Amino acid sequence: MISKETKNLIKDIVYIVAFFLVFITFGWIAFHIPSSSMEPTLEVGDRIFVSKWAYGYNRYSVPGDPSFIGEGRLFEDMPSRGEVAVFTKKGVDYIKRVIGVPGDKIQVKEGRLYINGVRVHRTLIREVDYIDYRGIPRSMKEYNETLPSSEGGEPVIHRIYEASDYNDNDDTVVFTVPADHFFMMGDNRDVSKDSRAMWNGIGFIRKEELVGRAQVTTFSLYDCDQGKPIYCPMSVPLGRFFNVID
Repeated sequence: MISKETKNLIKDIVYIVAFFLVFITFGWIAFHIPSSSMEPTLEVGDRIFVSKWAYGYNRYSVPGDPSFIGEGRLFEDMPSRGEVAVFTKKGVDYIKRVIGVPGDKIQVKEGRLYINGVRVHRTLIREVDYIDYRGIPRSMKEYNETLPSSEGGEPVIHRIYEASDYNDNDDTVVFTVPADHFFMMGDNRDVSKDSRAMWNGIGFIRKEELVGRAQVTTFSLYDCDQGKPIYCPMSVPLGRFFNVID
């Protein structure tokens, strides 16, 4: 016979597991930043919460992407230009910024971003010299970039890194974003594998491949020895804790 205490313990475990599955399926999912493609907005080692209800639910909202669930989205909503979104591509999760929405014409010329023929404004903040997470010395220019709103609202101002305006993918053709697709770019423009690489990269993102919107950093395992201007008392990167992602 199973004791009453054991039954209660089993019941508690079932409730906890059920709550966890509901939480990560319909609420938020935790996501860690494994690469430098979104620096300086997101640093390697950051842990973030991603809102799944932002874009609605489909098979990619469920852990394991079960094939018996369709790609059709329940409570569907679409991202706006400038949002930082998680999406899946061939079983791999990525995080990038939405640069182009359906109908947009996107081009990069001599390192400068153009949206619908208009050059996007950027302002130099500073130059940053640091050692990246792989131990490679980097020298970057940090800019504020101002993306026009895709919905007639306020522009989205965010930070980007550029090593140079003459690296790979700093000169592209004009990309016309198809219906129900999005054009994504990393904020660290010269190290990001993104929609600019159509043939051997990510390409356009189908709306069905969206997972959720990145909302906030929770904590971080960022390496304070990199030398960036980040608040790190006693080598703890408190400057990366609980930041709204914009």
